[in-house]
Amino acid sequence: MSTLSSTSVESSLSAAQKKQWLIEHSMPLGYAVLFFLLSFTVQNFFSTANIVGLMLSVAQIGMVACTMMLCLASRDFDLSIGSTIAFAGVLGAIILEHTQSITLAVGGGLLAGALIGAGNGVLIAYLRVNALIATLATMLMVRGLAFIVSHGQAVGIADESFINFGDARVFGVPLPVLVMIACFVVFGILLNHTVFGRNTLAIGGNPEAARLAGVKVERLRVWIFLLQGLVAAMAGLILASRITSGQPNSAQGFELDVISACVLGGVSLQGGKARIFGVLIGVMIMGTVENVMNLLDVDAFYQYLMRGVILLIAVLLDQLKAKGVRH
Repeated sequence: MSTLSSTSVESSLSAAQKKQWLIEHSMPLGYAVLFFLLSFTVQNFFSTANIVGLMLSVAQIGMVACTMMLCLASRDFDLSIGSTIAFAGVLGAIILEHTQSITLAVGGGLLAGALIGAGNGVLIAYLRVNALIATLATMLMVRGLAFIVSHGQAVGIADESFINFGDARVFGVPLPVLVMIACFVVFGILLNHTVFGRNTLAIGGNPEAARLAGVKVERLRVWIFLLQGLVAAMAGLILASRITSGQPNSAQGFELDVISACVLGGVSLQGGKARIFGVLIGVMIMGTVENVMNLLDVDAFYQYLMRGVILLIAVLLDQLKAKGVRH
């Protein structure tokens, strides 16, 4: 009798484990199937030129998704990253135009991004301003600054060395793609193998418990947002080098694509849960869908519609996973 009972328990545990495994790996498996089908059904999708182009198109989203992952994991989010990208690109282009120094241009853009991110962190962590309101206000102010300093015009970049930063290739791989890969490696290690990462997840799981355990919650939140601003500024400088100008109206709606990619990749909107590989899959899903729509010459209006659908699906999946964990 006890043997039958034991077998029954083991069987139910095995079924539960299989179900949990499928939930955890649903996105990677889904993307593998999607990629396989598209390779045979969409002309030129699996060509070397298109795959490189696909990777290049998701480079900026991938960079910023790494730090957005940390924000979401700590139960916050940042709506100002698109404006930070635009401002960093414009500021870098202006500094380059006046000083002819790439070091000063890049340094100025990165410093601006870090200050914007740290400002968000202080507002949210120390002044207790809601993350939605704080980053929405920053989004508007920083976008306004981008238009003010550029007088509402694109700031051209003529320096070939700066332009090459966005076009350079190493063993045939574009430099922005290598920067994205480096971000995934660095932030993956940071999340999974450091006290910083463990404390970030602890804050997202239960801020008060983390504080009682000795985690300096406010300081850590400022650091997370500082990193967010820094990486967004780096993405902005790379974007400016690729389009050979600082555009004050660039990266509009960028934050929604990044949040969608993170949530698709399994980062919980309730905080406390994040996987770097999942974020990579989420980024690739977003980029692949857009890439296929471009290959099929789908109208831009329908592309906006599809991006909204993907965002909604991402949120619904997050809700379903949350319910599955509770049950």
